[in-house]
Amino acid sequence: MFGGVAFMLRGHMCCGILGATLMVRLDPGEAQALLAPPNVRPMDFTGRPMRGFLYVDGPAIRTAGSLKKWVDRAVAHAAALPAKRRK
Repeated sequence: MFGGVAFMLRGHMCCGILGATLMVRLDPGEAQALLAPPNVRPMDFTGRPMRGFLYVDGPAIRTAGSLKKWVDRAVAHAAALPAKRRK
């Protein structure tokens, strides 16, 4: 979908890697609130931002703790969504 590696949880995209950038899927309201820090931006690989998806660049995920915070947020969001049925 976006040219990187994506990780799925219960049939939903949770997070992924595009080069050295982390992509996370969050609740759209939470994602909007998390845009303030440097190195966090809307995911816009199509030229149009996707609601609830963010790119988190290297400096914001430099430590294991900071990476874990972002991944935990994405996992919590995907886990809260209803499971998708397999086709």
